[in-house]
Amino acid sequence: MPKLWNETVEEHRRAVRDAILDTTAELVAEHGLRAATMSRIATETGIGRATLYKYFPDVEAVLLAWHERQVTAHVSRLAEVRDRAGTPVERLEAVMEAYALIAYERHGHGDELAAMLHRGEHIAMAHQHLRGIVRDLLTEGAHAGEVRDDVAADELAGYCVHALAAADSLRSRAAVRRLVAVTLAGLRPEH
Repeated sequence: MPKLWNETVEEHRRAVRDAILDTTAELVAEHGLRAATMSRIATETGIGRATLYKYFPDVEAVLLAWHERQVTAHVSRLAEVRDRAGTPVERLEAVMEAYALIAYERHGHGDELAAMLHRGEHIAMAHQHLRGIVRDLLTEGAHAGEVRDDVAADELAGYCVHALAAADSLRSRAAVRRLVAVTLAGLRPEH
């Protein structure tokens, strides 16, 4: 087959897959997890059930694929924030705030949905990547004298990630910013 044909077919497949994922997320957000059936997803997406089954074997697979896409986008966003100009502490604060806001915005997941989505390997890999981003910024900050160096950067990264995950239970963005400020205060070098 010509290269253009292959690219067009792949583009179409990606578009159909994205439409399936988007439709499923909308169904769950609007009507709850139980509203997402393969039949309803196919109907709402505007495709046949047979086509849907070519892409995904069941609803759980659709939801996991959607979540993996979301997590990948979050990690990419955090990497972009890390790469902005600024001192190590300024970049660290920006990454911490971005991560805390991600955690805050996900508090809409129901317990059942969250339990299903957060058991995948993609979550462990994303957390590992996040810890690496934070650890590297902490190391840079320690070398610049802006971050404490009496505790290993990897330990401090774990502290930051766990502390900021608490943003999922906060009630406002202002509270998220306070949590980031308190977490940052614990990273300052002792004089």
